[in-house]
Amino acid sequence: MFSIGSFQEVAYIFSAILFIYGLKMLSREDSAPAGNLVSSIGMLLAVIVSLIEVVNPILVLSAMLIGGLIGSLFAIRVKMTSIPEMVALFNGFGGLSSYLLAWSELQSLNSVNIITLIGALTIFIGGLTFSGSLIAFFKLSEYLKSTPSFLNSLSKYLLVICLVYLGLFSSYILLQSFGISPSFLPNFELSFFIFLVVSVFAGLVFVLPIGGGDMPVVISLLNSLSGIAAALAGIVLSNTALIVAGCLVGASGLVLTLIMAKSMNRDLYNIFFVGYKSSSSSRGEVDGEIRPISSEDAYLILESASSVLVVPGYGMAVAQAQHVVKELGDLLQENSCEVSFGIHPVAGRMPGHMNVLLAEANVSYDDLFEPKDLNPKMSTIDVVLVIGANDVVNPSATEEPGSPIYGMPILEVHKSKTVIVLKRSMSSGFAGVQNPLFFKENSRMLFGDAKETISKLVSEFKD
Repeated sequence: MFSIGSFQEVAYIFSAILFIYGLKMLSREDSAPAGNLVSSIGMLLAVIVSLIEVVNPILVLSAMLIGGLIGSLFAIRVKMTSIPEMVALFNGFGGLSSYLLAWSELQSLNSVNIITLIGALTIFIGGLTFSGSLIAFFKLSEYLKSTPSFLNSLSKYLLVICLVYLGLFSSYILLQSFGISPSFLPNFELSFFIFLVVSVFAGLVFVLPIGGGDMPVVISLLNSLSGIAAALAGIVLSNTALIVAGCLVGASGLVLTLIMAKSMNRDLYNIFFVGYKSSSSSRGEVDGEIRPISSEDAYLILESASSVLVVPGYGMAVAQAQHVVKELGDLLQENSCEVSFGIHPVAGRMPGHMNVLLAEANVSYDDLFEPKDLNPKMSTIDVVLVIGANDVVNPSATEEPGSPIYGMPILEVHKSKTVIVLKRSMSSGFAGVQNPLFFKENSRMLFGDAKETISKLVSEFKD
């Protein structure tokens, strides 16, 4: 007999297929929107099927409607510069939902068993993800610009204390499941309440000491943790769709985290527990002379170039200059110039930030290249147009062994024939490291708002 439970499992499997297929479609710019839609349909199907056995489906549908409305307003109104902050918040809300779900399920259990242990892990990872994502949001928004020095030194020890308590609480649950009543946590209710607080506190001490330059990797890891928490919550609920969706998010987020760490030539321990501040290198002034250039002179250089490489950074996002950059690229191509875009994996403030911006402006995915593809032929490029990027083009990474970012793979634009750097000021990048590129003999500084400056260049080409 084909029961309701069997129908649900078949629907969950179909939802999982949609998740996997949608994730595969996200790997290319042209199919990404459809992939996002396919995955969303899969999740909607899983939620609707779950309503079959819900006592009060009206309440759940109302929550879905309110949540969907809030999410839509966020997505419509958010600026492209604020996408990293929005992603951080969504990661946090995902962790919070798993945290609350596991908390609710553990309270309804009549006995301590292995599901209790999995629920405890869900609470810990979900709570850590929630609070850590909030700190990432405040750092990316620059509401939190510095961390008290005493917390930087204590954070590792505080995190270890949180992990030790996780081990004690998990051991207590495991022993209870075998009928053994340990004495090291005599009051389960009090111990459980402390565990709820410790889980949230762990995220605070984990993310607070991490510098702004490492936030893209932090966001990627928190995304992975939110997926792991969801998968564990799926085990607690015996929900196939939630397990599969959580595993996909967790695995893809972890792979992306490792890729980004490799792109910075640093291991995860260095990123999360050491940071740039471990270096003894000075961050002071760099000897050399700044060579400013006007928009008119920059136009003359670009007009005579046969190859131009555009390197976008967070400054392009701030100025919302992606559309005029696309227009400038089209005009250069009409002028028989070869135009390409150099994308560093950690450019901007979240994974794929520059890809999203350029995709919004309909820049072809085939024109986007990574450092490993561009660096071998960098000396043959006539002009590199650096738009608001700093750390990912900093030659200190290859030329100064004492630099905090030494060893980090970069776009070696200083080896090109001419570099035009668009910046508002001479401030350092998000990692707080000064850039000797600005003082190189082949570099020219074009100061001002990127959108206005490039609009002037576009006007020069059209006149």
